[in-house]
Amino acid sequence: MSPESQRKFEVLNLLAESYDALLFDVDGTLADNMDAHKQAYKAAAEHYGVQLDVTIIDETAGWPTVAVAEEISKRYGVDFDYEEFSTLKSTIFRDEYVFKTKPVDYVVEHLKYQKGRKLIGAVSGGTRTTLSMTLSTIGVWDDLETLVCAGDTPEGKPSPQPFLLAASQLNIAPERCLVYEDGSPGVEGAKAAGMGWVRVDQL
Repeated sequence: MSPESQRKFEVLNLLAESYDALLFDVDGTLADNMDAHKQAYKAAAEHYGVQLDVTIIDETAGWPTVAVAEEISKRYGVDFDYEEFSTLKSTIFRDEYVFKTKPVDYVVEHLKYQKGRKLIGAVSGGTRTTLSMTLSTIGVWDDLETLVCAGDTPEGKPSPQPFLLAASQLNIAPERCLVYEDGSPGVEGAKAAGMGWVRVDQL
């Protein structure tokens, strides 16, 4: 790691000390792949005649793909099937980008350092199929004790439901969980769940 990544790694270790479980977002937090997701959304939108401004993906970071598709439909006034859009976007991402994914080094190294010290989970708005490929590519799939993804709860981020489900699966009280995020929706969900949180992109 670079000196700056080493500094961030050490900060994360300090922040984790008073918690029993660590819950990581995946895209943009563990995986350095947000630009790839934006390009996949852009390509899917073009299929429906939409010239997408990808800043919408920053605004909706952590949302389930179906929910982002619905927001695109509303914002651009174009009617399409949200599930169909979601499938197309996920297919483009898996076919063209997922195996090129690089880890966010200081976050992944922190996760691996804490393995065995803390309970480890991932909470994401992505699909289980895509997430499993991403997590395997960056080498952390076998380190997780739970994975909560799109469709596992009635509501996704910014709802607290995905985080509370992860805590329940780990048999840990919410206030003993620290959430790692790179977007506002996930932080809102963590706060609503009564959990600690850290923005890894703002260290």
